[in-house]
Amino acid sequence: MGGPGFYDLQNGGRICDRMRLLFVFLLAALGMSGAEAIEAFGYRWLVQSASDWSAEDGMLRLRIPGQPPPGLPRRPQKYALAETPPFRKVTLEAEVRRNGRSLILVYAFQDEAHFNYAHISSDPAEKVNVHNGMFHIFGGERVRISPLAGPASLPAQEWTPVKLIFDGDSGRCQVEVNGRRNPSLEAVDLSLRFGRIGFGSFDETGDFRRVRIRGVPRSAGAEGRR
Repeated sequence: MGGPGFYDLQNGGRICDRMRLLFVFLLAALGMSGAEAIEAFGYRWLVQSASDWSAEDGMLRLRIPGQPPPGLPRRPQKYALAETPPFRKVTLEAEVRRNGRSLILVYAFQDEAHFNYAHISSDPAEKVNVHNGMFHIFGGERVRISPLAGPASLPAQEWTPVKLIFDGDSGRCQVEVNGRRNPSLEAVDLSLRFGRIGFGSFDETGDFRRVRIRGVPRSAGAEGRR
């Protein structure tokens, strides 16, 4: 992707002054109260607690799992969000390694109660329908928004390349694992048309390396939740 407004942190990050002001405003409204920042891969990442993570040997490790507090909606608790403007179009590439059964890739993040994520797992969705799929958070419990068909995404505990491609204009998002598409990891959501990007785990731990983000920031007044 390129042209006016194209944003690539690892190559200088070109963005207009109006988008910088918008970014500052949205950071203040993110809803990640008490968030802390860590640095890895040339990016700054907002996390709930820096002590849950470690940056070492060219990778970022989520060391401490999280569980939704009792009585609150079940949705991911531990994730790192790249400190960038909210994206209208974005591609996230990385290599990931699960320590449990699964990891997540976050996209269209607007606040802790409004975001989408891809759950990439050792379980096929037809076996565990809350695993290996695309999920939507809109003020409550996670909701699956992708088909159940398709194989498990992370059958082995080894470094695996992943690529998430999100287009807020169409609402479409897809995730490739090892260069392959999977029906379980494709969805369309027209309610969250822009947002931040990140990764983590629903309630387990994992490792991330060779992270790259390329995208086009949203314009003021773009369609979406706000």
